[in-house]
Amino acid sequence: MTDDPQARIDGLVKSNDIVLFMKGSPLFPQCGFSSRAIAILNHLGAEFESVDVLQDQGVRQGIKAYSDWPTIPQLYVNGEFIGGSDIMMEMYESGELAELLGGEKPE
Repeated sequence: MTDDPQARIDGLVKSNDIVLFMKGSPLFPQCGFSSRAIAILNHLGAEFESVDVLQDQGVRQGIKAYSDWPTIPQLYVNGEFIGGSDIMMEMYESGELAELLGGEKPE
């Protein structure tokens, strides 16, 4: 991998169908918003890659510039920026996130 955070981020986004940039890991999220994002993805049965931004300051700052979004977590699906945990929750509640991830919209 390259030392350029933007190139690393771009590679992760483009090489994974679903990637979540978060604080901590899926088994040990380090903030409530990351925990909520993980809970949503797990509830939908999504297979995803996670990136712990706390392990790399370049990625932590770089992801904010990459998406032009100031907060973490950040969800990308098929190379497209979806949003943070609040947007994920809204999309989950409406069934839009399940559809986007290839599932069925809840009745």
